[in-house]
Amino acid sequence: MEKIDIFTDGGCSGNPGPGGWAFVALDNGNLLSYSSGGDAQTTNNKMELTAVIRALETCQVLEAKQVCLSTDSQYVKNGITTWIHNWKRNGWKTASKDPVKNKELWEELDSLSKVFDIKWVWVKGHAGIKYNEMCDSLVRKEMEKFTK
Repeated sequence: MEKIDIFTDGGCSGNPGPGGWAFVALDNGNLLSYSSGGDAQTTNNKMELTAVIRALETCQVLEAKQVCLSTDSQYVKNGITTWIHNWKRNGWKTASKDPVKNKELWEELDSLSKVFDIKWVWVKGHAGIKYNEMCDSLVRKEMEKFTK
């Protein structure tokens, strides 16, 4: 498979609290795959990162070469395209010398992102974008599993 379009989302009720992640994978606009999961006690940022990691793992299985990855998380997009370079150079410390949160997830995402030619796209959440909304719905269903 040459190119896959991915939409991801993550969230939690409370921060920390019960959370969920989801992704949708498309080939030329046709639904290829989707998945979701959750955790009883997590953070929004962990779920956003997990969604992207699980999506890229699926892209490996599908043997994609190019990925257009759409996320509504500025944290994920800016983290992987900009901030991570300084974090690694500074021994996984932020500009304020604090340890980078979710380091293990960032390392996993960094490793996976090197496998593909990725175009990172930020999309506005809750703006009626079909597959972003589908991910959001899947995330909410995952969170509900922990609140019933």
